[in-house]
Amino acid sequence: MLGIRHYRSTAIDLYQGDITRFVCDGIVNAANESLLGGGGVDGAIHRAGGSSILEECRRIGHCPTGKAIATTAGSLPAKKVIHTVGPVWKGGTSGEDDLLRSCLLESLALGVTLKLPHLAIPAISTGVYGYPLDKAAKTSLQAVQDFLKNHPEGCLRRVTFVLFDGPAYQTFQDTLFSLFPED
Repeated sequence: MLGIRHYRSTAIDLYQGDITRFVCDGIVNAANESLLGGGGVDGAIHRAGGSSILEECRRIGHCPTGKAIATTAGSLPAKKVIHTVGPVWKGGTSGEDDLLRSCLLESLALGVTLKLPHLAIPAISTGVYGYPLDKAAKTSLQAVQDFLKNHPEGCLRRVTFVLFDGPAYQTFQDTLFSLFPED
């Protein structure tokens, strides 16, 4: 069973692998507020994309949690990198769901504005930020559904969640199938 569903002319699918090698129009980066790279997905994107991403991030200087900004993609197989800062998990009582939802909505909106029809998104905040994978999958996929429901049909051609390992893939697949049942 493939991890793909269609919603209002947009394919929503899953891919297990390295987001820095994924071919698409825009890669979403799980950044930190300084935009200067770090560990996990953020560090991998900065390393694989090269110095032009870091130089542009330095010029921008900062991105608040829940917001998104775009830079060049450098050497990555994409046109742009959309950097978004996910919340640190503090038990779920500090607005984490709203902030993660905002990350997705802001990233998708920026993708549409920049005319990037295919976006690749990691499991934002589930690494060192400690967001529980099942909660992140539900919040992230619901945000995509809500965005597509409230924007013109076909504004995005494809949204791919690029997940690093099998457990993340399986969790997102279960959530995808529950939120987007087959027609």
